[in-house]
Amino acid sequence: MFQVKVLAAALGVLLVGPAAPAVAEPTTPITYNAGTTATRFTGLAFDTCTAPTLAQMTAWKSSPYKAIGIYFGGVNRSCAQPQLTPAWVASVTAMGWRLVPIYLGLQAPCGTRTYKMSTTASNREAVRDADDAVAKAKALGLLPGSALYNDMENYDNTNAACRSAVLHYLSAWTKQLHLQRYLSGVYANLSSGAPDLAAAYNSPSYARPDALWIARWDNSSLLTGWAGIPNTFWAVGQRGKQYQGDHNETHGGVTLNIDSDRFDAPVASVAYRYTVRTTVHSYSGPSSAYPIRSTIAANTSLRVVCQTFGPKVGTTTVWDKLIDGTYVTDYYVRTPNKTGYSAPLPGCSFPFQTTINSLTRRHGPGTAYATYPSTLPIGSLAWVTCQAPGSKVGTTAVWDRLSDGSWVTDYYVATASKTTYTVPIRRC
Repeated sequence: MFQVKVLAAALGVLLVGPAAPAVAEPTTPITYNAGTTATRFTGLAFDTCTAPTLAQMTAWKSSPYKAIGIYFGGVNRSCAQPQLTPAWVASVTAMGWRLVPIYLGLQAPCGTRTYKMSTTASNREAVRDADDAVAKAKALGLLPGSALYNDMENYDNTNAACRSAVLHYLSAWTKQLHLQRYLSGVYANLSSGAPDLAAAYNSPSYARPDALWIARWDNSSLLTGWAGIPNTFWAVGQRGKQYQGDHNETHGGVTLNIDSDRFDAPVASVAYRYTVRTTVHSYSGPSSAYPIRSTIAANTSLRVVCQTFGPKVGTTTVWDKLIDGTYVTDYYVRTPNKTGYSAPLPGCSFPFQTTINSLTRRHGPGTAYATYPSTLPIGSLAWVTCQAPGSKVGTTAVWDRLSDGSWVTDYYVATASKTTYTVPIRRC
């Protein structure tokens, strides 16, 4: 990572056979709050030790980078963060930047950092770190549904006791974040933490993180073909790569010392402020057919978390989801686009890990619909946008519509129920 510059080297990995479908380790369930969403970022990012000023972030809008890694907490965080405030987060995300939250907590017992985890109590220590990470994320305005990345620096993974402590720590980190309604990410070196996580990918002893961000400074930004990490692991919007370490770049006349990254993975979710141009109602769902929840006066400031589709009002079928979980038509909100979605607002989606290998994707909610050529490997994220009834599979007739437009049975997705719909996912 940026704070410890260790060039990664590739190691092989022992693969473990697929686990039976179940909402337990290695796939632990996650629930979401009503007024939240997950945010998937695809593109180039950079991370730097201290968060830049707003002026520097404005200048760097001319760069190819569209996301920034922020060190938001952890006992081993060594850089001062005078800029990293809720106001900075609100301003930077309003510019269009996505945020990759990095937590530099306890490190491996055989690592080089000052503060290390215990070889016997790493589970308990991980829960404490996860709770601290959630508290700090919330204080900055990072909503549940955000991915928080635990920065696990390089260590000697030939040390069995050390490796075991790290895996137990990262498993407990994942489970606790899921309980707190956040996604679990791990940053790990391709010579230690990454292959260890891959070896445990289907192990019943460890919870699997939702996303893996590796360090491999080979100047290749490819998110596949990682040595020791099968392409079927963390396969659907679950990968990041730090491909170039410590170097200077200049954009907009401003020079920063950075690491370069590529992502297709969950990042932070935040609320964006817009005002309404007339008096409007908010509804319990994205349609005026749902019950009215409130009346909002003209020029009131709203906190919008994401956008979804619904019945057409004026020139748009877009509906805005608010921080309280209610919806308003986008037609009367001062977002820039009155026919489609408005950047930087994400589309509303909730990712859950899949629990069976080769989960079939279909063109509609039922087994009678045609299949897509590709399937979802076990542990993939199903980015669910809405749910609908369909043919029964296992114990449920619920089907999930994914962000790519395909459908999968909810039976093999780690949602909260295997018999009915899952709150707060909307109906299709």
